[in-house]
Amino acid sequence: MKLKEGLLTVIIFAMASILFAQNPIIQTHYSPDPAPMVYNGKVYMYTGDDIPGYNFYYMTKWRVHSSADMVNWTDHGSPISLESFSWARDRAWASQCIERHGKFYWYICAQTTQNNMAVGVAVADHPAGPFKDALGKPLITTGSWSNIDPTVYIDDDGQAYLYWGNGSLYYVKLNKDMASYTGEIVPVPQTPETFGGVRRPRNGNAQTSQEATPNKDMFVEGPWFYKRNGRYYQMFAGMSKGGESLSYSMSDSATGPWKYQGKIMTEQPTNSFTNHGGIIDFKGKSYLFYHTGLLPGGGGYGRSSALEEFTYNEDGTIPSIRMTKEGVQPVGTLDPYKRTEAETIAWSEKCSIDQQEKTGVFITNTRIGGYIKVRSVDFGAIGPTSFAATIAAGLDGGILEVHIDSLGGTNLATINIPRTGGWNSWKIITEKVMAQVTGIHEVYFVFKGQNITAGRTLFNFDYWIFKK
Repeated sequence: MKLKEGLLTVIIFAMASILFAQNPIIQTHYSPDPAPMVYNGKVYMYTGDDIPGYNFYYMTKWRVHSSADMVNWTDHGSPISLESFSWARDRAWASQCIERHGKFYWYICAQTTQNNMAVGVAVADHPAGPFKDALGKPLITTGSWSNIDPTVYIDDDGQAYLYWGNGSLYYVKLNKDMASYTGEIVPVPQTPETFGGVRRPRNGNAQTSQEATPNKDMFVEGPWFYKRNGRYYQMFAGMSKGGESLSYSMSDSATGPWKYQGKIMTEQPTNSFTNHGGIIDFKGKSYLFYHTGLLPGGGGYGRSSALEEFTYNEDGTIPSIRMTKEGVQPVGTLDPYKRTEAETIAWSEKCSIDQQEKTGVFITNTRIGGYIKVRSVDFGAIGPTSFAATIAAGLDGGILEVHIDSLGGTNLATINIPRTGGWNSWKIITEKVMAQVTGIHEVYFVFKGQNITAGRTLFNFDYWIFKK
């Protein structure tokens, strides 16, 4: 009896850890190298796209997500890929986007047709695109494999800076068009005082072991450049036991000299030997974005974005930050009486994302036992009378149940989904709300089915809305 009780406790704990988890913040696909941007009351997160199952990075496109509350993330799909750049052939690695004068400039890096790495820039009128190559050629190309991981910041005087690098760190001063630069490419001096150490040459190659520096740290890659309260920060992927740390340096000038400050995140069980970070302030709070390999099937080549809140020290330095499963708390609420895209997700199981020109982004591959959780949903003081979802199903579609507060919580509505005429034939299905609900709750959209083969797709799901 005690053994059964102990096993039950373990099962309940495991289920609770899933239901309360927030990290990784994207579960429908892998999302490495998160680069956040605050714009118009939202955080836009630009990521890569790891394709798992390979023994190296297989990355062919970039993705965009956004959130107004830091817990529910809307997937905007993939607005650019290697095919968007005529000069690119492989390795769609880390990137960052920034707004200037109503335009959005997305700095990416990729392997060129000349078999080196280069930095390019795409431009759009909206933070989620559509984007197009701004130049038709690389912005930074020197024949070097160090031209990766661009980071960009516009200073208070209007001067924009682009930093990048692997092994070595470089910068240029961008012109106001954000697609050209003035002056030479400037290498940034690296010493134990500036970045914790320096790589030593070894047989013509860069030394990457921890023994390379007396401080057991150094600039490896992934710079993140920003300014806060008059101080400049250069976060970067440094050295740590078993993989990369997130380390940082500070300066009183946008171009240095830099002073090494230490490690922000190190020796954490991320299941990834790389890390890549971004830091922002949003709604009065400070956040660290990073990636892990903790999604099922993930690892060093299958990485996913994660998020932690932190508070700067009084002197502006950054404290040590540990990764958590719980992630962050909401800083806003979601209005259920406005159309909400089904791909707005706090946590999900057994579903994925698809994208088409006519429909846009939608949920697909829904399977029995799967669900989508949305947090901090504010039903107000009156509550809804009906629920509607836009669904497409080429076969018998199964069942969509709407619960609050847990998978087995109060059932608000049940939709028995018929065939709609095809997987791209969308139908709005409305049902009465069966229980009164007011105030703020978590909402679970649960996928079920009867007499349906386990593992097959039940239906596609585009958006939902409650009505009073």
